[in-house]
This record gives sequence, structure tokens and C-alpha cells, in this order.
Amino acid sequence: MDQEDVCQNTADAADAMDADETGSFAAFNFSDKIRKGVEAAGFKVPSPVQRDAIPYVLAGRDLIAQAQTGTGKTAAFALPAMQRMTLDRGIELLVITPTRELATQVSGEIHRLGRFAGVETGTVYGGQSYGVQLRMLERGVHALVATPGRLLDLLRSGKLAGMRPWMVVLDEADEMLDMGFLDDVKEILSHVKEEHQTLLFSATMPDPIRRLAAKFMRDPVSVRTVEDQAATKADIRQIYHVIAESEREVALVRLLESLRPRKAIVFCRTREETDRLQEALSSHGFGARALHGDMEQRQRNTVMNGFRQGTSDILVATDIAARGLDVPDVSHVFNYHLPFDAKGYVHRIGRTGRAGKKGTAITLVTPREFETIKRLERGIGTKLEGQPVPSLKQLRVNRRALLTEALESQAISPNGRVLVLELIANGADPVDVATKLASKILDQHAESGPETIGLAQTQLDQLRQQQGRDYGGRDRRGGGPPPRFQRGGGRGGDSGGGRPPPRPAPGRPKGPPFHKGRPPREG
Repeated sequence: MDQEDVCQNTADAADAMDADETGSFAAFNFSDKIRKGVEAAGFKVPSPVQRDAIPYVLAGRDLIAQAQTGTGKTAAFALPAMQRMTLDRGIELLVITPTRELATQVSGEIHRLGRFAGVETGTVYGGQSYGVQLRMLERGVHALVATPGRLLDLLRSGKLAGMRPWMVVLDEADEMLDMGFLDDVKEILSHVKEEHQTLLFSATMPDPIRRLAAKFMRDPVSVRTVEDQAATKADIRQIYHVIAESEREVALVRLLESLRPRKAIVFCRTREETDRLQEALSSHGFGARALHGDMEQRQRNTVMNGFRQGTSDILVATDIAARGLDVPDVSHVFNYHLPFDAKGYVHRIGRTGRAGKKGTAITLVTPREFETIKRLERGIGTKLEGQPVPSLKQLRVNRRALLTEALESQAISPNGRVLVLELIANGADPVDVATKLASKILDQHAESGPETIGLAQTQLDQLRQQQGRDYGGRDRRGGGPPPRFQRGGGRGGDSGGGRPPPRPAPGRPKGPPFHKGRPPREG
């Protein structure tokens, strides 16, 4: 792009900003073909990051955008990039993402938005044949989305020697930092010799990311959609349950049986735990699939396609494998274990409550880890809601309520009416007919597990009040012993014996600290 083009783009962007009072994509003066893609995608009103970033991208400015995941960042750079493409010089847009799943997701979104404009997209990542990817590049693409490792291999081997993108996008830059890809990104940028526009999108701005921007970007403008972060927290209900270490699995099963989430992601720390938990959930009749870094790319694609299409409704995943995933209609996120830091927690729960929808994030903790919950709350500026795990009695009540709600909205089919009328005509009592039908439905998922799991509500409240108290004794103000787990005797005021929660060994911390460094690369 020469200076005249940039000046014209600046003028166009200024017009767009002046016209933005309409609050629609029409304000950006996109071409008819781009607008058609926007309409086909169902976009009505620009998100905050789209509203703020698109005018600057159209103007040719380098841009640093700080916004949470799930806020429409892909369209924020893809739409103005496609508007300015000439489609006659090979790869014009290069997007670098930290994971294979995110690369596939971003490429699909660009294709969806640009299909009417003739924009060809491609993806390169590790785990797929070099031959397949090279043939795709030979056919020609205008927008290339890549992970750092495979892209660097292709650049070093000279396979992309003729690549001359005029726009480079670093997507989820802080995640690439956490995964150890920052040096790879620097080397990639050094291979892009020609003058180009650089866009950097990141949820957070640690110092290494700022230094990267200072080295490779020219007078970048900054966009920070703080309102997105507040909206994300407001749309996600955050709950924790205090349980014994040995109760994690039964607690998760009980919660899934009680809530029956539409679509859920369960986060684990290790690959081994992911596989084991997926098998356990499947044995209880849940449609669960595992996702982790030991799986071949074909397996990962199959799992993700099934989760998106609804053939499975629970994804059990490690943090790294699930980074950047954007799956519509995830109603619940479960932290089977606490993440390693507050940033990891925010990233996990950001898989739900997206695009203005409500979501629920549930975390399982032991009494020993409760201090970590308090540190987490200080780190994210939000108080989590402590709740008891539903008892078997409450589970039965919840399931009856769900069935009642389903029956109220159930349409009556001709066959169903005929069947019931025939049974009554043959002497069956109407109440018996209804009771048997309800029993058949409820018995399809028989309740299992102990009557109670974890701390009751009164014990949770007591634990909350002991903020400065050591589990092994009294705090500086004095006071009694810590709350105890009840043994099979109900909760919330019900009587019953007790057993103490696990206590830390002398001199050991009460909970795992939130590490400031990079988490282990398990996924």
C-alpha cells in the first residue's frame, strides 16, 4: 500500500467514525460483498472492539487491542483487511495464533465473512501433513492463519519465500507468551521484510508483549475495551463447592446430574486426568469426550466437530488444548481443579457467557485450597458464590422440577393422545398412566452417590467467616475449630455426625499459590 492509499483509507475511516452514530456495520462503508458476508454471519451491531478498532485498521494504522476472548476480535481485523485486499498478490493477510484449534477457528471465521468477496483462506499448523499444506499454498490463498512452529518451519525451509503480506496479526499474544512462542514470533516477524501493517490482540499486556510491540510496530494506536471485561464478568455466575479431595469425581457427577447443562467444558490439569475423567463420565451415561495435546490432529478435529454439532455435550480438556476455543452455547464451565493462576481462571470461564449470553462457572476446591479462592477473588475483583453440592434429596427435587418444566412446553402429538385415550378406555386409571410415564422418564437416569457431598451451606458460611484462621487452630482473635464435613446426615441445619476436613501438614501452605510464572505445558 502506498502513501496515497493510506491517506485515502484514513479519510474513509474518519468518515466511518463520523457515521458510527448509526451503531451498525453500514457505518464502515464496506463493499456490498463484504456486507453480504456480515449479514450472512448474522452480525447486526459491532461489538465494542469492532467499533473501536475497525476505523484504525481501515486507516492503515498499527494497532494494539486489549480485549477479552469472545468479543469479536476476528471480525475486527478480518473485515477491514478484506475490504482493502486486491486479491492479486498472494498472501495479503497473515494471522498468527497460539494453537491449532484457534487457527482453524479463525480461518473458518474469515472464510465465512469473506466467501462472497472471493477471499481464499488457508491454515498451517503442526500435526498435519506438510504435503497437504503445501498443495493448499500452491493453489493460492489471500489470508493465511498459522501457528508459530509450523509457520517458522516453512519460512526457514524457503517454502514461503515469496510471501509478502501487507498485514500481520498477532492473535492472543499473551497466550503465545505463556506457551513459550514469543521468540518464534519475533523470528517470524523478522522474515516479513516488506513494509506492513501490524495488529496485536491480547487480553492482557505483560511487559514482554509491550516490548514486542515497541520493537516491531510503528506508532501503534491502542484500543482497550474495558467494558467488555466488565460485561464478561456480569454474564457469568461464578460458584465454588468445597469438597474432600476424594469427592471430586462424585461431586462433578452429582452437579452434572442436577444441572443437566446444555453444553459444558470440564477443565483438568493433566492429560492423564482428562482421559480418566472422560471415561468415568461416560460410564455414568454422559456424552463426554476428551481433548488434550497427546491426541493426533485428526482426533482433535473429530472431538471438536462432535462438540460443536452436539453429538457430545461435555468436553473434558486441558488448558492448553482448549485455549482460544470459541464454541457457541457453552452453558457451564467446570474447574475440576483450580487453575495455576488468576489469568488461567479468567481464560477458562471465558468459554461461557459469550456474545451476550449467560453462563455459569463452577469450581471444586478442598478446605486446604480455600485460601486460594480468596486470593483468586482479589485477583479478578469478583466475589465467588459458595454453595453446597446438591444432596440426593435435592437432586430428586431438581429433576422433578426440570421434568415439570419440560412437560409444560411439550407439544401433544396425535400418537401420544391416542395411546393415552386407548389406555383409559381399556380401564387404566389416568393418574396411574401419568405416574408410570413420569416414572419411566425419571428412572432413565437413576440418582447415584452418597446422600451428601462436601460442606453444607452453614459450614461454608462458617469457613467464609474464618478468613484469617488456620485450619489447625485459632486465629489471632481466638475462635473455635474449623468446619467439619458431615457424614450422611443432611445439610443446611440437618443433624448428623462429622469428620474433619483434610488438614495441611505443619509448615505447609494451606493452598496452592497462584504462580506468577508460566504453567506447565501439559496439554
